[in-house]
Amino acid sequence: MSTDRKISSISIIIPTYNEAENLSGLLPELLGNPDVEILVVDGNSSDGTVNTATALGVKVLSIPPDRALQMNAGAQAASSEILLFLHGDTRLPQGFTVKVHDILNQPGIVAGAFSLKIDGKGYGLRIIEMLVNFRSRFMQLPYGDQGIFLKASMFSAVGGFPALPILEDFELTRKLKHKGRIKILSQEATTSARRWKKLGLLRTTFINQAVIIGYLLGVDPKKLAEWYRKER
Repeated sequence: MSTDRKISSISIIIPTYNEAENLSGLLPELLGNPDVEILVVDGNSSDGTVNTATALGVKVLSIPPDRALQMNAGAQAASSEILLFLHGDTRLPQGFTVKVHDILNQPGIVAGAFSLKIDGKGYGLRIIEMLVNFRSRFMQLPYGDQGIFLKASMFSAVGGFPALPILEDFELTRKLKHKGRIKILSQEATTSARRWKKLGLLRTTFINQAVIIGYLLGVDPKKLAEWYRKER
């Protein structure tokens, strides 16, 4: 990991796989922020994701598809003191750079994330948002679709994302909790509702919770990942 880092900037690391459509809207928004470096780490997309990013002047790394591996590679290549890991279908709130700096400058805070907002209508999605945000604040366990951010030195101290085929964000935040507090901002990161629309609210929630419970009970992460992808 680079030792010559820019302390005033933020490196946004976006692991992608066939996210061309989402990146065409996301990247111009991010490029409008000063002192932000954007790294797209692509896992062999076939839909023009790489062309979309490079056409906008964004740095692209291409490696085999594995989210933990992709995000660790992005962190290794990043030049900023602060790392922000962002899903390709998630949008950050306006003024997020100021909030990120403010949070990480507070004593005892080792990482942060945004509150979750799902881009869709319906009471069911609002209930999911409420439950996710309650869990994030009460248990200090934000997930990747909330835009997890931390200093590069802390990321290195906990060993980065673990080499897991699933729940790499869950395990990272569990390790960070042993180092200090994880702050959840009131500002919202807006993520796509595509997962919930595809399978339905109840089925999506059941699959997500079953994977976590299985992991905590010691089920092989490879088997959990295979089951998760089959159910999707």
